[in-house]
Amino acid sequence: MISHITSSLKTILVLLSIICFPFLLKAQSSAKIKVACVGNSITEGWHMLNNPETDTYPAQLQQMLGDRYQVFNFGSSGATVLRKADEPYMQTDAFKKAMASGSDIVLIKLGTNDSRAVNRFLIPEYLQQDYGALIDSFKTRKPAPRIILLLPVPSYLKDTIKHSDKVITQQIIPVIQQLAYEKKCEVLDLHSWLTDLQKLFPDSLHPDTKGMKLIAERAYETIVQPGVPFDIFKNITEEKRLSSFYGYECADFTFNGRACKVVKPKTANPGKQWIWRARFWGHEPQTDIALLERGFHVAYCDVAELFGNTEAVAAWNRFYNYMLRLGLNKKMTLEGFSRGGVYVYNWALANKGRVNCIYADAPVLDVKSWPGGKGKGPGSAADWEIFKKDYRLATDEEAMAFKGSPLDKARDIAKLKIPLLHVVGDADEVVPLEENTAPFGQKIKAAGGNIMVIHKPGVKHHPHSLANPTVIVDFILKATYGK
Repeated sequence: MISHITSSLKTILVLLSIICFPFLLKAQSSAKIKVACVGNSITEGWHMLNNPETDTYPAQLQQMLGDRYQVFNFGSSGATVLRKADEPYMQTDAFKKAMASGSDIVLIKLGTNDSRAVNRFLIPEYLQQDYGALIDSFKTRKPAPRIILLLPVPSYLKDTIKHSDKVITQQIIPVIQQLAYEKKCEVLDLHSWLTDLQKLFPDSLHPDTKGMKLIAERAYETIVQPGVPFDIFKNITEEKRLSSFYGYECADFTFNGRACKVVKPKTANPGKQWIWRARFWGHEPQTDIALLERGFHVAYCDVAELFGNTEAVAAWNRFYNYMLRLGLNKKMTLEGFSRGGVYVYNWALANKGRVNCIYADAPVLDVKSWPGGKGKGPGSAADWEIFKKDYRLATDEEAMAFKGSPLDKARDIAKLKIPLLHVVGDADEVVPLEENTAPFGQKIKAAGGNIMVIHKPGVKHHPHSLANPTVIVDFILKATYGK
């Protein structure tokens, strides 16, 4: 009798599941994805906005995400991360509401008020543990939400007792990036994204409606961008050492006797795209970080100092083939800073069809200009001797007759039909513009090539790159995806 009842019950449950399953699916699909925006007055909305109810970044994010999402504004004006400061966020009603919301995604944008003089003395001792405690308060929930840390936007205030951009960049942002690494949270570099845009900060601290839109757009892109389950580190068989690269996991290892690095994004993009830096690892990393946010990997293979000779190209060929075996895309972006320009162009010429685009920054394009110093610039006598040895040139006369610089091969480079972007300082005293990018660009255009040059008036060889990398990132994304 019992067995009969049991089998009948099973039959009823099966029938109910068949009947109810479509309704359950509909109910699940109609459930909104909850997004909690945790922050200070920039999140909450301030009187600089015409209409805080629609102009804040959470409100604009809601419009972008649409009805499938429900975005909550849990900003609290004046709030700090520091729990011993004047307005600790974890003691606010906004924090209690954020915790009770059961949100699936949590955006944390705090740190600006911690940079005020009244609070900043607490940073060295307490910021990391207090920010970590804030993350853990959400992370330990079941199920754990997706947590995205938003780096503070710039402060354009000049009063040193108020919100200090120097403190934000030198003391607060590094802590947030380290926590993103340790606690495996996503991180968005809003600071670089809104640098050089003071016009969007009417009071030099709070973004206006357009500034809020930029924040909302980056949050939107991050939330909805597709990703694939892919851990490149599992494929690296060499002994590796892991460390933080501005909040992302970086693997250092030796491959074929060369020091190599790979940084993986929090989530890989479906194409497993990557950018390959030639020289000066980690210097002015804004573009690399922005691409990591978009699911790109960043790779490096040290072939210094070979000046892009056949040995360097061969070493890079082996590294490239290894990157493909690890699972990365067969085409990538090449990134050449300074002398790295010689490396990326020589490798691209030897590897047709493997490069989406080239981003070169204050690039060396004629070795007679640098390291030779045979023109306007001072050159480098020591590096000139290394260059001659690398190319087996016995005398200065032989070196002066050398025709293997990218400038000499501009016509062949143009034929590759690769989009090229150069960022240069017009007052570059080390790699003079008129001896490198200027004549190179003329030759590329004359041969039907595609080159865009961004000039920095009055800027010397340093600083490299752009503080706000938007135009560089847009160039790379367009070259990679065709839109």
